[in-house]
Amino acid sequence: MRGLLNKLVSRSLTVAGKWQQQQLRRLNIHEYQGAELMGKYGINVPKGVAVFSVEEVNKTIKEVFPGENELVVKSQVLAGGRGLGTFKSGFKGGVHIVKADQVEDIAGKMLGQILVTKQTGPQGKVVSKVYLCEKLSVVNEMYFAITLDRKTAGPLIIACRKGGTSIEDLAEKYPDMIIKVPIDVFKGITDEDAAKVVDGLAPKVADRKDSIEQVKKLYELFCKCDCTLLEINPLVETSNNQLVAADAKLNFDDNAAFRQKEIFALRDPTQEDPREVAAAKADLNYIGLDGEIGCMVNGAGLAMATMDIIKLHGGTPANFLDVGGNASEGQVVEAFKILTSDEKVKAILVNIFGGIMKCDVIASGIVNAAKQVSMKVPVVVRLEGTNVDQGKRILKESGMTLITAEDLDDAAEKAVQASSS
Repeated sequence: MRGLLNKLVSRSLTVAGKWQQQQLRRLNIHEYQGAELMGKYGINVPKGVAVFSVEEVNKTIKEVFPGENELVVKSQVLAGGRGLGTFKSGFKGGVHIVKADQVEDIAGKMLGQILVTKQTGPQGKVVSKVYLCEKLSVVNEMYFAITLDRKTAGPLIIACRKGGTSIEDLAEKYPDMIIKVPIDVFKGITDEDAAKVVDGLAPKVADRKDSIEQVKKLYELFCKCDCTLLEINPLVETSNNQLVAADAKLNFDDNAAFRQKEIFALRDPTQEDPREVAAAKADLNYIGLDGEIGCMVNGAGLAMATMDIIKLHGGTPANFLDVGGNASEGQVVEAFKILTSDEKVKAILVNIFGGIMKCDVIASGIVNAAKQVSMKVPVVVRLEGTNVDQGKRILKESGMTLITAEDLDDAAEKAVQASSS
């Protein structure tokens, strides 16, 4: 869904692949965690409990859902498209509505298994918990989201009177159904703003005044919790005339971690790319991709240019990695450990233009990394700038087998050749 929000809000960003859109430095929490957080702000959510083992299922049903004939069983992974996903075991669907006596069997087919969706990539994600929810008596399904809009430099509420299905398809077929209400970040949401949103949702049975209050509470959560995205699909109307957030996706700004300690304690690193987790611990700017040439560069612009030139010469970058302007020797060693841990990497390209970052620090890091990590793939090195002569001397005296390059184009070409040999 984030792809649609980006399209609606700004067309200036492009992403290489659908599932890679998730690889952003923003905290993403599970649905059950989001529902619990929304409940604290007075937002209507279904009654639900997360379970971590099959043994917990029957006990939970007896204690939390006595007398319920049917329940919803939802696999908890940090990716969209769960309902249409397929487990590697062959079991289809990460979301099921089943009879109470079938919940244990369905949960057993999900827990510990790998679910593949349109957003996980082919490797999928492990389901370590399932969310058991009451089955709502739904009258109508709608779409609701709050995101940050670059154009208005503030929060933007997006609403659609239809929901529960692909919002991307609805946006293409029925663009007039989607409304956008920008909120003045200094004034906050007004009754008029909330009323515009409710009019766009066009509820059939929910009380208008109560619906306006729910929209205001959702905005309050978005601001007070430093969200970058709050998306509910579907936002439903129930037979008892309530608006209920039947499913929710919440992302949070990593820059706010210092004041949102309870929320950031919810982070589930098992659902993240292990390379990115390791990079974050070393304070490295790293995004994992699917190519065969590992990249270590200083400066985001040069890193992106390096990736482009690798692609131009017929290769595919395995990652984006900016070691920054003042990386330590230890960080360079950690960067090499991350690059060499990727089994798909067939060659490594080090491209350093020394300004603040000194070439001799990079060179020492490469040499020390070689002592700690088995270098099983060719390493292409291009150094220019501050202390370049010292850096080249350190590499030469190390006795390491390196492929040197004179410029970026030469380095990319040699890296592509090395990866295919």
